[in-house]
Amino acid sequence: MAQVRRQMALPLRIELWNGQQLDFSTEAPRVTIRVPQPSAARYLLTPSLANLGSAYVEGAIEVRGAARDMIAVVNALARTTLAQPGRAASVVRNFVHSKTRDAEAIRYHYDVSNEFYAQFLDPAMVYSCAYFERGDEDLATAQQQKIDHILTKIRLRPGQTLLDIGCGWGALAIRAAQQYGARCVGITLSENQYALARQRVEQAGLAHLVEIRLQDYRDVRGTFDRITSVGMFEHVGKRHLAEYFSAMAHLLAEDGVAMNHGITSTDHDNRETPYGGGEFIDKYVFPQGELVHVGEVLKAMQQGGLEAYDMENLRRHYARTCAIWTDNAEAHADRMRALGGDKRYRIWHVYLAGCSYAFDQDWISLYQIVCGKAGRHPQALPWSRRYMYQQASSLDESSR
Repeated sequence: MAQVRRQMALPLRIELWNGQQLDFSTEAPRVTIRVPQPSAARYLLTPSLANLGSAYVEGAIEVRGAARDMIAVVNALARTTLAQPGRAASVVRNFVHSKTRDAEAIRYHYDVSNEFYAQFLDPAMVYSCAYFERGDEDLATAQQQKIDHILTKIRLRPGQTLLDIGCGWGALAIRAAQQYGARCVGITLSENQYALARQRVEQAGLAHLVEIRLQDYRDVRGTFDRITSVGMFEHVGKRHLAEYFSAMAHLLAEDGVAMNHGITSTDHDNRETPYGGGEFIDKYVFPQGELVHVGEVLKAMQQGGLEAYDMENLRRHYARTCAIWTDNAEAHADRMRALGGDKRYRIWHVYLAGCSYAFDQDWISLYQIVCGKAGRHPQALPWSRRYMYQQASSLDESSR
């Protein structure tokens, strides 16, 4: 630590168990790490995001300061003190993605309580990257813009059938039914999401158009004009991506349009994010989650019988989304602790801020990929991309 103090100025103070204070800058500290006993000092010897994140979550150390400052300072410590260059070595995954294991992983993450998530999400409870047309919108506006952007991209039309894989709390299916009169099926493996999504569909008076199911995508039958998958394929696993896209292709109508919206790694070898960030997320946040490079996604799509028509990178949008979620979580910290306990709050506190930092640093990214059955002529899509930037509410007269 003495060497680090000489090499760089950080707005950091370390408080030791014996009352000693170590300041890493002459400016007032924005982050304070309290080491309550000598045994906890070992975390500072290898201050990776995984080590210090675990120590914070487990209560071995105490950290004071805004989460975004915490992440920036810890990353600077790791970059200065660890020999690891850039990315961690590639990790061999042996996850078993059975229906049972996948359901367990989803329920671990999502079935905390709906009210817990409501503390940092927008009122529609959209738990995925928002879309900022100007950059200064509030979260609720940006999330509705994201849903409208998706529905416009797939050129949804009145009366068409839509399958939403990983429907969350139902916001996209509800919007599709309200705005277009689409007949929607939303599927989720989270019992909490299932219950609240069904309730919201009933409250909106859309039970005749929207069906919410507690169902694995591998069990869906039928044919759909449009398919969306938003923030779900990260749970599929690299080895199962082609199988996942094959299932999507099988469910899609011959002239149908689908969209996959999901997080990707920016490392072409699919290695872990730097300094143990991926290790922390796998342990505490998304068990069995795997991120792959967008090139792997396109390859798996083609193997599964789908052709990519359009791609858009929304990395900056997700950095901002997670930053707003972090601010909301800090503003409602007491309520989140009461709902989920101190440890779970600390997990989400560092996770949301860490994700914002990771997107900002281009460690991870977010792509929307519009696709259809390979080798088909996508008659449903115009020749240019101009149509994508029309508001979903402005349907042309010929489609009514």
